[in-house]
Amino acid sequence: MLKQLKAKKIGPILDADVTLGDLTIFVGPQATGKSIFLQLIKLLIDRDAIHETIQSSSMSRQTKKDEFFRQFFGEGMDSIWDEESRLYLGRSSKPVDMNKYRKRSRSKNSDGEQVFYIPAQRVMCLKDGLTRTFTDYRTSDPFIIKDFSQKIHEIMRDELDGIDDVFPRSNRLTSTLRQPLIDHIFGGYELKKDENSELDRLVLQRSTESVLPYLVWSAGQREFVPLLLGLYWLLPPSRLPRREPFRLVVLEEPENGLHPNAIGAVLNLLFEILARDYKVIIATHSPYILDVVWAIKVAQEEKASIDHILRLLSLRKNAKTKSLATSVLAAKYRTYFFQRSGIVQDISSLDVDDDDKAINGWGGLSSFSGDVGEVVASMVRL
Repeated sequence: MLKQLKAKKIGPILDADVTLGDLTIFVGPQATGKSIFLQLIKLLIDRDAIHETIQSSSMSRQTKKDEFFRQFFGEGMDSIWDEESRLYLGRSSKPVDMNKYRKRSRSKNSDGEQVFYIPAQRVMCLKDGLTRTFTDYRTSDPFIIKDFSQKIHEIMRDELDGIDDVFPRSNRLTSTLRQPLIDHIFGGYELKKDENSELDRLVLQRSTESVLPYLVWSAGQREFVPLLLGLYWLLPPSRLPRREPFRLVVLEEPENGLHPNAIGAVLNLLFEILARDYKVIIATHSPYILDVVWAIKVAQEEKASIDHILRLLSLRKNAKTKSLATSVLAAKYRTYFFQRSGIVQDISSLDVDDDDKAINGWGGLSSFSGDVGEVVASMVRL
């Protein structure tokens, strides 16, 4: 599994040196290269699986080499790579030959797809409450969106076939993790398949009330339901802790459309994924997530008890949550700030006493609140 990746002059990224932890967090303004970097990780690890998926969904037997980057990154994004672009794996001083990644490897012993990628644009994966297949999209649409869309379509088709109640389900997620989702995202509504539709259209319903179709759902519900189906894929209803052969989970902007209480509920699900021995990478604009990670790092330094972690995560104490809190305390956390300058800075210490504003302001996510506080303080002094 990939542990370290260096990138130079790729799209908006001028210089990045990233070492992955158990949970790695990318922060920074829009259009600074976070998604590009994450997609490069997917390509480097899942090269053969990507080519196989594209070819199996195409009328052509083989993707043309000069069209592959356009099909993978999406229309207009193939120009991110030029003659000065460089990628280095680990400590190697020899750059990766990206031309080789435009086609399948010659290896006959593929490890299978290892990266499960949940994109920021996941709301596109539902249309009027219906999941979409890979071929519902244009050839030039980003691969990560089409691939994720196909996966949640398969969950609905295969694992939830003949099942009307999609959420909550007793065999999907523990009750401790389900209840906050019920309270803070679904508001007591259940996610169901519309019994009056021949297709597996997803609707919301509470007791005997009329169903709520997709277009009247809240923004948070529309953002979360594809993510929920993705989590169903990652957390199978069996004694197996994870879905083989996946090892790494990439999740962009888990906070989309959600209230802070709901973000906390989703973050706990990510810690559950971590506890099941997946590595996780998050790209986020949420200060709440960095607040929690900072508190965990303090807990690690102070050798705090799991009771403190349970309080931090608002979880009741039981055998399941004790195990989850133990894994949270044991995990290694890394944080990187993608700056407008193109330089990616390691801010993993999240030290509030550091002189570097990028570190003490957590890549700008907490600095705004501090600036507001200073302005208010100056007004009060006046």
